[in-house]
Order: sequence, then structure tokens, then C-alpha cells
Amino acid sequence: MLEGLFQPLHMLVVFGIALLVFGPKKLPELGKGLGESIRGFKSAMSAKDEIKPELKDEPKPTVSTDITTQS
Repeated sequence: MLEGLFQPLHMLVVFGIALLVFGPKKLPELGKGLGESIRGFKSAMSAKDEIKPELKDEPKPTVSTDITTQS
């Protein structure tokens, strides 16, 4: 279904449209912002993976299932 989605010609067309819409001065700024966003996302995901093992070591709280009825 997505086999021919990212062919080189398609990428050139997308880049050409972006150049027309944003202009040549804005494209480097947009690329820099996109790169920083991706880097931040990756670092947040790796930080999340580092926190997970620490949470596994903690004992889980127990919940009492004893139900008593008062008369």
C-alpha cells in the first residue's frame, strides 16, 4: 500500500512546493526547527526508557479485598 510513497521524484515535488510556499529564506529555519524537534523527541523517549526500569524495582501497593458487612 505504501510501497511507492517516498520515491525521489515525489520528494522533489514536495520540496519544490515547500520552496514556493515558504520561500528560500524560511526553509533553513524550518529544517533547523524540525531537526531540533526530532532530537528533543528522541531524547525524551530515551529518558523515558531509562526511568522505566527504576519503576519496576519498586514494590506494588497491595489492595485489601476483605469486605466486611456491619449489621
